[in-house]
Amino acid sequence: MQPHPETAVLDLMRQVWEQGSERRDRTGVGTKALFGATLRFDLSDGTVPLLTTKRIFWKSAVKELIWFLSGDTSIRPLVAQGVHIWTDWPLDKYRRETGVEIDRDTFEARILEDDAFAAQWGDLGPVYGKQWRRWLGPDGRTHDQITALVEGLKANPASRRHIFTGWNVAELGEMALPPCHMTYQYFVEPRAQGPDRLSGILYQRSCDMGLGFPFNIFEAALLLRMLADQTGLAPGELIWMGADVHLYLNHAHLVETQLSREPRPFPQLALKPAPSLFGYTLEHVEISGYDPHPHISAPVAV
Repeated sequence: MQPHPETAVLDLMRQVWEQGSERRDRTGVGTKALFGATLRFDLSDGTVPLLTTKRIFWKSAVKELIWFLSGDTSIRPLVAQGVHIWTDWPLDKYRRETGVEIDRDTFEARILEDDAFAAQWGDLGPVYGKQWRRWLGPDGRTHDQITALVEGLKANPASRRHIFTGWNVAELGEMALPPCHMTYQYFVEPRAQGPDRLSGILYQRSCDMGLGFPFNIFEAALLLRMLADQTGLAPGELIWMGADVHLYLNHAHLVETQLSREPRPFPQLALKPAPSLFGYTLEHVEISGYDPHPHISAPVAV
């Protein structure tokens, strides 16, 4: 019997926690970290790597991916859908620059109610969506990397240039947070029978295994499935490559609780047909058979 793919995730978490170097980091919280790790997930059977050793709020992850694909960089559409995962960065900036100790709910309410406030304090700078859909070239022209990727997969599947990235060196300083899941590449495998198979690699320069990874790996798998559906390909394998793989020192409860649990079967993902890659909504995404252990709360390091 093949080992459960989530076992490799837990093994990596254990290795980071027990053998990682303790380091002071940008946030001041401190981490245990290892450099260089690889995980592989087979998507060909319709399963999706949605971790089961703690509940993952997958609907928020779907909304985040759709937000990335839209090219938006404001937290406003996320907040309007009840998604709070990006609020901490602009909230922290507002507190630092104004000296006002506003709580998150009040801050988000102002983002929704006040256009000028949202424009000044709700935009994250040229983060993921901007780079994916509107990369600014030196000649002033913008480049839609995602549209080019879809067109390339259809027109030239054997190309070795099916790549998009968020790591725009010229604009890193303007971003609330430089891209952690930064570069994606895809590979089309010809098959004698049935549709050709689409596999992908995600290179992640920085990975918070406790809070970030579960969202990152699920969204990468969802994006691969969306791309496969839009290009007439079958889903293959998702390979994850982490560079600085870390756990925060204040996540001991999360790590120890998660490592004590046995993985359960990964759920199935089904996608309803969408007119384009940019036409997906939450209603297009169906997850069945998801039976996770309870959620584990842990603080976000900003």
